Amino acid sequence: MKILRCSLFTTLILFLTFSTLFAQTDQRPVEIEDYFSLKSVGSPAVSPDGNWIAYTVSETDYDEGSSESRIWMVSKDGSVRLPMTAKGYSAGSPQWTPDGNYLTFSASRNESKTQVWKLDMRGGEAQQVTDIEQGINGFEWSPDGSRLLLMIRDKDENESEDPQPYVIDRLQFKRDYVGYLDRRRVHLYTYTPGDSTATQLTFGDYDHSSATWSPDGTKIAFVSNRTEEPDSNDNSDIWVVDANRGEEGGLVQVTKNEGSDGSPSWSPDGRHIAYTTGIEPEKIWYATTHLAITRADGSGPERLITQELDRNVSSPVFSENGNQIWFLFEDGGERQLVTVNRNGTGFERVIRDEVSVRSFDINGSTTAILMGRFNKPHEIYAVNGNNLSQLTDENGELLAQIASPDVEEIRFNSKDGTEVHGFLVKPIGYEEGTRYPTILWIHGGPVAQFEHSYGFEPQLFTSKGYAVVMVNPRGSSGYGQEFSEVLFADWGNKDFEDVMAGVDHAIEMGVADPERLGVGGWSYGGILTNYVITKTGRFKGAISGASETLYRSNYGHDHYQQYWEKELGLPWETPEKWERISPFNAVANVTHTHPLDRRCRRLERAYSWFRADVPSHETAGN
Repeated sequence: MKILRCSLFTTLILFLTFSTLFAQTDQRPVEIEDYFSLKSVGSPAVSPDGNWIAYTVSETDYDEGSSESRIWMVSKDGSVRLPMTAKGYSAGSPQWTPDGNYLTFSASRNESKTQVWKLDMRGGEAQQVTDIEQGINGFEWSPDGSRLLLMIRDKDENESEDPQPYVIDRLQFKRDYVGYLDRRRVHLYTYTPGDSTATQLTFGDYDHSSATWSPDGTKIAFVSNRTEEPDSNDNSDIWVVDANRGEEGGLVQVTKNEGSDGSPSWSPDGRHIAYTTGIEPEKIWYATTHLAITRADGSGPERLITQELDRNVSSPVFSENGNQIWFLFEDGGERQLVTVNRNGTGFERVIRDEVSVRSFDINGSTTAILMGRFNKPHEIYAVNGNNLSQLTDENGELLAQIASPDVEEIRFNSKDGTEVHGFLVKPIGYEEGTRYPTILWIHGGPVAQFEHSYGFEPQLFTSKGYAVVMVNPRGSSGYGQEFSEVLFADWGNKDFEDVMAGVDHAIEMGVADPERLGVGGWSYGGILTNYVITKTGRFKGAISGASETLYRSNYGHDHYQQYWEKELGLPWETPEKWERISPFNAVANVTHTHPLDRRCRRLERAYSWFRADVPSHETAGN
């Protein structure tokens, strides 16, 4: 069978002659231009008195080819919403001073580096707080508001207006969205507003992140990989440094686990630290990230709290009384805000609904969350017990004009009997009993999941009369470590069976037309697409975005070399492992002949440009 290796947008063109039946409503189908009108909400920060929530709103200017973020705040009852920063420059990371008198944020103004700024809540223009030559990477106010904790990257001593060659002397030589790496490291500093300089606390050829003050302001916890060769492993640990004397005053290694520890959170009494941990580093991102707690003085023990839950956790925060820990919990197509007692008992979901919670902040009795649903982008909500109240509606005006598709959660058995979960998104104007052209849309990662979160691609596809099958195949997160690690060194096997079973299930439901199928995805979604089109001829169109096909040829070009080596070994020592799973070796199974080939290439380039502007939601991997 001939398979068209062409963009899914070409398949959209091919089927536009099929009528799309819309309900009798003033709403219209979404168009690709609507993507640039969507606003992105983020970073909720509750004021000390609990009456206000600051947040960011990011917008894209299509004509200018630029984007901009502004700080806003909303009252806890949602009745008042105010812009805090003006148009013309971006601002982020809103934080309140501990006394609540100032709203602070990071911004770069007048072509300067990123600095800390503050807004007096009594009125007036923003005032610059810091003046660091190379700018800051992050900040946090001390508990008494007298000092700032700053994260600052070392100065570039060789900075020049003329192009300079890159000097590569690290195993980890580049990062996506960063570029080539050098030996400049991010260190911790303290800064007293009004001083001319900041005081450096950490040193050495190590990066430092996730820094946070102890409740009494005398210590700072942070994350760093201080092994002999940090680029060769993910053995980050929690450390504590003296906030006044830095490393000279003592550096305590709080965790000693060989896996990755992160996201430290102090207990209110300063005696313990809650954090996230991976206890099986040899299984890289397929291993579950757990919640743990240990003594802040490094005397241990490191006690796992959520191991039996077997789900990824993130962003732990102690409750005000220190008896509970709040955190985000990834589970079966949802991302929930949950709590657990510090001894591991009393696990409870704060919100019992099909949602995706991306972040949260708590101050006193006020809890603000950033939450989305399948047909609704993330907005700020207030949580009061089990009740939710929506505080922002940045995309409400746009969404009111647009018809949203019906989505159905589906569960089915794969070829070997394993139960698999996913979503079937029905075309706008869906009529029961009618079969529709259908797109199998595959997520990246591979350790990620489709969840109850707004995605533009299924909205666009369903507006053109397509059904969309979105499967969480093995390798996905949200279903436990065993489900995920099946994919280790065996890509394109069980996950291929799972996504194909999802397509068959949609056909059995009477929704998908077996003669009009397309497939596609981005990153690992593109990689799995490559397996699909080399293993079956059922699909008439495909797009493989940002993917790889001959893995040995890619080694040393991307930033995943450590993970490639752990999963497959060195390509010159274990070539058989690399070649066994490379879809390039079955590329002869993919053929295409079509008069629209030239148009295919143009559309593929246009889609690549569109996707390059879409923020990544992948947790790890390719």
